[in-house]
Amino acid sequence: MSGAGSPSPSPQTVAAWGRLSASTHAILRPSLRADVPAALSRGANRCAVRGLGRSYGDVALNPEGALLDMTGLDRFMAFDPATGELEVEAGVSLGEILAAACRPNDDGSGWFLPVTPGTGYVTVGGAIANDVHGKNHHRAGSFGRYVLGLTVARSNGRIIHCGPDREPGLFSATVGGLGLTGVILAARLQLRRVAGLAVESEHLAFNSLDEFFNLTNGSEADWEYTVGWVDALATGKAAGRGIFSRARHAPNQRAAPPPHLPRLSIPATPPFSLVNRASVRLFNAFYWRSARSARRTEHYARTLYPLDGIGNWNRLYGPRGFFQFQCVVPKNDARAVLGELLGRIAASGEGSMLTVIKTFNDMPSPGLLSFPMPGTTLAVDFANRGEGTRALLADLERLTVEARGRIYPAKDAVMSAETFNAGYGHALAEFRRHMDPGLTSAFARRVGLESAS
Repeated sequence: MSGAGSPSPSPQTVAAWGRLSASTHAILRPSLRADVPAALSRGANRCAVRGLGRSYGDVALNPEGALLDMTGLDRFMAFDPATGELEVEAGVSLGEILAAACRPNDDGSGWFLPVTPGTGYVTVGGAIANDVHGKNHHRAGSFGRYVLGLTVARSNGRIIHCGPDREPGLFSATVGGLGLTGVILAARLQLRRVAGLAVESEHLAFNSLDEFFNLTNGSEADWEYTVGWVDALATGKAAGRGIFSRARHAPNQRAAPPPHLPRLSIPATPPFSLVNRASVRLFNAFYWRSARSARRTEHYARTLYPLDGIGNWNRLYGPRGFFQFQCVVPKNDARAVLGELLGRIAASGEGSMLTVIKTFNDMPSPGLLSFPMPGTTLAVDFANRGEGTRALLADLERLTVEARGRIYPAKDAVMSAETFNAGYGHALAEFRRHMDPGLTSAFARRVGLESAS
């Protein structure tokens, strides 16, 4: 290996963002692209690949095995301010791109990420490997649509340049490929020009899922970012109530950035979960009554990354951690299926402060295993209370499969192999052709998605 950026593996205890469990990994931290092939060979048998660790489940874990930490590859390689084409190494975060490349012009306009998830603490490699989506899927689709090219290291020592028109099979498998087709070293991305880096937003109450869908249908033509929050514990006449948020870039307007993020940090893990039935009911009732607002203009971070203002917020769930369940169900049955899913959650009493619904439109991704499909997605956090929580997750999983939907691997910690095949089986034969035998993950083993050695 080359230089000081190529240390020997160091044992370290690692957990996913859900903090369900922690296990020992042999961490390899290359700091140069040229170091990665040798790092793969030092991984003994198979490696998993990790960025900033924001996957909730086990797609970036490899207990008792090697883990390739890509955060040292964090260089900006090229940017064309005339076209918005950006080339970066895989360890650069989305927040760093916004801070460095998305500076306003004199008129307030500028270049912006075409798609971003709900946190800026995601590496470019992770965004591609999980083909992340955002609040503007109805307009923009998923992140993979804006990847112009990739540089990928394979465990056999090959460095491959691929894109939509070059090695397209490997490219399609790598976008949304969960880090199993090769190690992404660098990417060329297409940014998009926006009229203003500030955003105009408003929050509207809805009293039922029917009202949510009406607001969505009436907003998507004029508002770029749309999402709904649902009171997951509401029952009876209050069932399905929530807050609908919509936002768009404000032309010719600037907004002061929020204070240095995070503004608040959870310093330690409490001995028990602070997210319980009493606290969730209290928060949901308060939020339902107070979150409505007139239109306001604010910095994009306040709208797109609200949780980034709280450092280590995952510690609130206590030492046992938490699960996130995120599914998507087809458009035609979405209203009925969402009602059934939310009804099961409310009846269980295991609801969440963070229950989000969003529509996906027919914006196909180049990724073979991309999660979004035309329909509606529901994302819910559940404090880990043991078998009762797992039984609820199994019930929600079953309902999703019966509705011909699928579950998001980046958020998952319990999905069965049968459920994974039901959601992604249409692409698995082609995907396996491009898997790298030197790469693995706990998720891949759990769902039977393994490469032949």
